[in-house]
Amino acid sequence: MSSVAAVTDASFEEQVLTSTLPVLVDFWAPWCGPCRMVGPIVDEIANELKDVIKVYKMNTDENPKIANEYAIRSIPTLMLFVGGAKVDTVVGAVPKQTLMSTINKHLA
Repeated sequence: MSSVAAVTDASFEEQVLTSTLPVLVDFWAPWCGPCRMVGPIVDEIANELKDVIKVYKMNTDENPKIANEYAIRSIPTLMLFVGGAKVDTVVGAVPKQTLMSTINKHLA
């Protein structure tokens, strides 16, 4: 089971947009194979960077409002938010190094 907390349509603004730390959101669905592949990588990043970023997973089947708002067309999609603004997006099951370099370029 994932160690990453879930975020929902209802809690998105509070947990993501008003966070003082950068936030990585993993948009996924239970039936998505590549999502299951990237899941453990997201968990690792959440543990390694727990003091510098927050990490949440959003089930797009259960939370269509935010997924539509950010035009999520394929999953997994990982979005990085800083100061409430979307600053980067990674689509697909990518290696950990790709995700880490995307995150690191936005950390001060």
